[in-house]
Amino acid sequence: MTSTTAPDGTTRASDAATSVETADPYAWLEDVDGTEPLAWVREHNADADAALAASARFEELRTGILQVLDSTEKIPAVVQRGAHLYNFWTDAEHVRGVWRRTTWASYRTADPQWEVLIDVDALAEAEGVGWVWHGARVLRPSLTRALVALSRGGADADVTREFDLTTRSFVEDGFSRPESKGGMGWADATGDAVFVYTDVGEGSMTTSGYPRTVRRWRRGSALAESSEIFAGEVTDLSIAAVHDTTPGFERDFVVRARAFYDSDTYLLGDDDVLTRLDVPPSSEPGVHREWLTVELREDWTVAGRTYPGGALLAARFDDFRAGARDFEVLYAPTATTSLAGMSWTRHHLVLNILDDVTNRLEVLTPPTGAGAPWRRRPLDLAGGSTRVELPELATIAVGAVDPDEEDALWVTTSGFLSPTTLSRLDLDADGATTAVEPLKALPAFFDATGLHVEQHFVTSADGTRVPYFQVSREPVADDAQVRPAPTLLTGYGGFEISRLPGYSGSVGRSWLERGGVYVVANIRGGGEYGPSWHQAALQEKRHRSYEDFAAVARDLVGRGVTDPAHLGAQGGSNGGLLVGNMLTGYPELFGAVVCQVPLLDMKRYSHLLAGASWMAEYGDPDAPEQWEFIRTFSPYHLFDPAVVHPPVLFTTSTRDDRVHPGHARKMAAKMLEAGKDVTYYENIEGGHGGAATNAQAAFMQAIAFEFLWQRLT
Repeated sequence: MTSTTAPDGTTRASDAATSVETADPYAWLEDVDGTEPLAWVREHNADADAALAASARFEELRTGILQVLDSTEKIPAVVQRGAHLYNFWTDAEHVRGVWRRTTWASYRTADPQWEVLIDVDALAEAEGVGWVWHGARVLRPSLTRALVALSRGGADADVTREFDLTTRSFVEDGFSRPESKGGMGWADATGDAVFVYTDVGEGSMTTSGYPRTVRRWRRGSALAESSEIFAGEVTDLSIAAVHDTTPGFERDFVVRARAFYDSDTYLLGDDDVLTRLDVPPSSEPGVHREWLTVELREDWTVAGRTYPGGALLAARFDDFRAGARDFEVLYAPTATTSLAGMSWTRHHLVLNILDDVTNRLEVLTPPTGAGAPWRRRPLDLAGGSTRVELPELATIAVGAVDPDEEDALWVTTSGFLSPTTLSRLDLDADGATTAVEPLKALPAFFDATGLHVEQHFVTSADGTRVPYFQVSREPVADDAQVRPAPTLLTGYGGFEISRLPGYSGSVGRSWLERGGVYVVANIRGGGEYGPSWHQAALQEKRHRSYEDFAAVARDLVGRGVTDPAHLGAQGGSNGGLLVGNMLTGYPELFGAVVCQVPLLDMKRYSHLLAGASWMAEYGDPDAPEQWEFIRTFSPYHLFDPAVVHPPVLFTTSTRDDRVHPGHARKMAAKMLEAGKDVTYYENIEGGHGGAATNAQAAFMQAIAFEFLWQRLT
């Protein structure tokens, strides 16, 4: 999901409290920072502490997770800007983190030497604000300045400040954006102008809480004096702008998002004239040098030809602007494949294709002359005597090192039982691999001896084949003594987001090493099989996500892996809505539920914080005909006190300005009043991620695992 906050960056408690239906006796809990709601939060936090955080096992869990999060052996993820590699790093010494850089020569060593640019802990202490890092944009090509974003307590609303990379200090009287949802980016190569999309006063934000306008702000002037380039409607999702820094292809674009899957992209020309790219509003256009790519979400008929949803098309950008509509199909979906991603290098386009949720990589080389075809070949993960080792059922991701200058890729591999690795891979003019350089690898954070990974498929209620991954002990001749096993089933099922295999030291230490089975369900609503997989569970079809998840739960029982008393469900955000529907719609299938930063009141969701931005996903509850189907997946309204429900842990964050904490608060209060087994914990900091520091993250994860161990064993 994308992010919302009130125009001044604070939570919109007044809107929540005044417009709620009078029939809701728990409406008062929507007042985020109210005295009485926070007293209620502290009372239930104390109960959760006493029930979960007082045990020796909890402390073992918390300590083990924190050791993983704070490990100095983590892979420093970097981006290349000129001669430097930039990284943001947190550990036990740097709780809120440091932004730093090094050179390629140093990064290749076992102990790189880092130049610290910003110490966020020191900044937070000096300014008396719990700053959380939100990223930086380095000015290209000079590489002398950066625009640094910082969030108060982890909220989506943040500030942006100009930073001098030479003096390593914030620029006095430089560009500075006040706290708001939105952002700021360089508008040219000089650094004397920025594009800013933020709260600039009454009427400048959408009903979703995001910027409605984009402006060009020139150095030396006030933000209020900046020139407006584009203004969308108040009912839009958001507006933004970006400057393409590619040498010889510098250009500017404005993006107007009306809804999650409905947007327009404009080329910003001389005198700020906007020209809309004539592609479907549901598609995702992209530009690299002379090429335009269009990733389709729906079928598109143009110039007498129909291209399927999920396809990737390409055309020369100037030809397209001149009216040509002859596209090259670079990728077309099949029944088992989807496009997971694409990355441009200087001369090549690398496609990452999922085939039954397993990665396959291809290198495409565009033609140099008119009429010549694109060349295609598999990406070879071996160069010379070195190769990228791929564990079975792993995830592989690629990204360009510097798409403006070279044909080099970052290659990351990760599996449930295989620690993540990072390599550099270089391509020649034909797209062949010339070198593979292993750079970094995670240590093994848990003992995987005797564990293995399986992929299974189950038939959902409507006959659809649904995959899921299972991590468990190797089968033995007589498995009766370990079955049924405590089993944790997770999923997401929304916003075209795929759940892929990945290494988690926290899950390994806290669950797998201790005898638990871990399962990831690839249910509809996600992106595992492309846009059609997502669209199969939109709005009135939402129930299919929940039927898929329930089918996986039944299959785990049917295969003898576990039984309902030992099966737990866990999900966050949209995944919190998923497990909320397990709690109310399929309570007989589970022995415990962990529901994190969830949506639950689907009648009110579009009036709370960023909720209005998700109506393309769920529907509009204020439209009576749509509320009729939305109410069928609104856990807050489906809760029946007469039904036997599994124990549930709700967690959220006071500083979550994306999904309102009132969802979790009200559901917990409603169930507690009915005498249900409910545990509630709300982190005061953290934003939508639930935690602002590694210590907070370790605590939040540990209480979830402790809750599951208590209820499932």
